[in-house]
Amino acid sequence: MSSAAHNAYLNTRVAAKATQLFGPQELKRFSQLALPEIAQEFGLGSLFEEPGNARAKSRAVEQALMQLLLEELQILIRPMNAEERGLVLAWGRKFALFNLKTLLRGKIRNLDPQEIRENLYDLPPQVRLSDEDLFRTESVVELLRCLESGPLSLLARQAREIYERRQEAFALEAAIDQRYYTELARRVGRLDGHAAQRQMRVLVGSLVDRANILWLLRFRFGYQLSSSETFYQLVPSPHLMYRQRLLELVALDDQPKVIAALPDPLRELLADAGNLMEAQRRLSFHGAAIAVDVLRHGHTGVARALAYLMLREENLRAVFSLVQGRLLRLPDAYVDLALGLSPAICVHRWKEAA
Repeated sequence: MSSAAHNAYLNTRVAAKATQLFGPQELKRFSQLALPEIAQEFGLGSLFEEPGNARAKSRAVEQALMQLLLEELQILIRPMNAEERGLVLAWGRKFALFNLKTLLRGKIRNLDPQEIRENLYDLPPQVRLSDEDLFRTESVVELLRCLESGPLSLLARQAREIYERRQEAFALEAAIDQRYYTELARRVGRLDGHAAQRQMRVLVGSLVDRANILWLLRFRFGYQLSSSETFYQLVPSPHLMYRQRLLELVALDDQPKVIAALPDPLRELLADAGNLMEAQRRLSFHGAAIAVDVLRHGHTGVARALAYLMLREENLRAVFSLVQGRLLRLPDAYVDLALGLSPAICVHRWKEAA
């Protein structure tokens, strides 16, 4: 299939799938529904008919929704060339990293193997780790060495070296997250075609920018790391938070100064956020707006496909939050907060500049 033909085919598939996306107004309507109505709306009724407690049903819904997203990913990557497919699969591999983190936490805490297994997701081959081989390892270091012979070799080696040096679960998981975003940024630069690369710089860059801002604020001011230690945790973005800007931001000594030094539109977006939870909520909406723009106005199939998958993931996470809230009988205010329908109120606000 020629490049133009596969791009047209992919755009057609994305346009058809995009009709099932919903926005804040529909989400607000869904938030008013009872559990049976939510189950009927999203075809989840059969999962609630099975015996089991709220935790088991919540887990089954989460697995079903994740499976739906990954099935759509597999359909959309079929007409892509190798570089395009590699980038979209690199994005989807975060679900395998959820499994990896579960395995690592289980090894560190010496959890019962059956308990660890129950918390692993069933993933398709394209994004799956060798879970069974990893499951049989005796320690964190052995598990990471086992990964070094596969597609996550760089991630595994970096994580192992950090864990051997510091023996900290926090440092280990931070290294995994950092490597994930580094790989996404690297793959953007390898895309062929000016339009595809430009759109992906903005789309993938928005993900890396969001992670950098939240990490910077958390590591620098929450964990009180030094400027150099904080910078080491960050990932130069293909969009706004590039290397030199990160160097300038980590040198600032309080949160309001960091917010004031951000580039537009991030500075205006976060100026009165007040706390990290609200900043995360606003950055998520900002990233979704970028994905919507790429989906509606983008010209390259791969960029529109990834934008669709990002929005679809947010939609399905919202459905899961709704179901979980109903199963746990949480107050509506808590559910609205989880859905991003209400601002995050927190007593720990940005520290005022001295």
